[in-house]
Amino acid sequence: MVPRYQMDVLYFAKSAEITGIRSETISGPQEIKALQLWNVIETRHPGLADVRNQVILAVHQEYVELGDKLLLLQSGD
Repeated sequence: MVPRYQMDVLYFAKSAEITGIRSETISGPQEIKALQLWNVIETRHPGLADVRNQVILAVHQEYVELGDKLLLLQSGD
C-alpha cells in the first residue's frame, strides 16, 4: 500500500482568483511526479487549465518544472 500524505497547496494571484481560495490541504502519495501533482490539483479546479503554462510550482520553497521530476513529499509539505 502506498502511503498517503497531507499536502498544503497555496494559491496566489490568478490561481487564487480561479480557485476562489488561497489554500487547501489535499491528500496524495509520498512519491509523485510534478506533472501528476499538477494534474491532481487541476482535476480539483478545472479552471486552472487556463493558466497551466503560466503557473510556477514550488515544493520546499524550490521551483519545480511541470514534468517528470519525482517529488518526495512529507505530511504538511
